[in-house]
Amino acid sequence: MQISAKASRIGLDMPSEEDLRRLLLPFGLDLSSAQLASLLTYLNLLLHWNRRINLTALRGPEECVTRLFGESIYLARWIELRGQLLDVGSGAGFPGLALKIAFPTLEVTLLEPVAKKRAFLKEVARACQWEGVEVLGERVEVFACSQQAPQWAAATSRALGHYETLVPSMLRCLKPQGSLFLWVTRTQGSDLGKMGEAVEWQSPLRIPLSDQGEIWHGVKKTVPPRSERAFR
Repeated sequence: MQISAKASRIGLDMPSEEDLRRLLLPFGLDLSSAQLASLLTYLNLLLHWNRRINLTALRGPEECVTRLFGESIYLARWIELRGQLLDVGSGAGFPGLALKIAFPTLEVTLLEPVAKKRAFLKEVARACQWEGVEVLGERVEVFACSQQAPQWAAATSRALGHYETLVPSMLRCLKPQGSLFLWVTRTQGSDLGKMGEAVEWQSPLRIPLSDQGEIWHGVKKTVPPRSERAFR
C-alpha cells in the first residue's frame, strides 16, 4: 500500500497494510485489503483536516488507528450491524462512520451540530465512495422529537456524557428491541446500569488496550399497551 501524496505533504509516515493489521491485532479484527484501504483513506483525511480544525486530540497515525478505528470497529467482532444506524455526536465519525469499514452496506445517519465537522464527515464518505451516509446538523434531543415513528435498528455514541438525557433521546429513535451502543468509561458504565426502566443492559465489552474503556450494549424494552399497563 503506497503512502498517498496528501500524507507526504503533511509530513507523516503513514502505516502500511501490514502495519494496520499489526495495530488492529489486539482487537481481533481481520479486515480485507479493501477495508484497510478505506481505513487508510479515512486516516489520511483525519490527520490532514486535524491540522486545521480540532477533530481529535490524537496526533499520531498509530494512536488514531488503535484508539479511534480499533476501538470503534471492535464492536464488529461481537455484533453484526444491519439496516439503519444512528450515530449521535459524531465528531470525527467515531464510532458511527468508522463502522462503515466493517459493514459497507450499513445505512448510517450521523448527527453532528458543528458545520466544519459535518464537512469533514461528508468528505470521508465521498473519498471512500460510501453510499448510504447521511450527515445532519440536528441535536439528538430535537431530532428525536421530530420523528413520527422510531426507525433505527441501532444507535451509537462515543464519550458524549450527559447520559441521563442522552439515553432517553436515543431510545426514542430506536425500534422496539433496537440496540444502543455506548463507548464509555467503567465509571460511566456503572451509572448507566442504574438506568433500566426502558433499556435492558447486556454485559459490557471491555475494550482492548484500554484501562477503563467499555462498550455498553442496551436493548430497548418493548413497552406494553397502555391498557395492559393499567392492570399491573
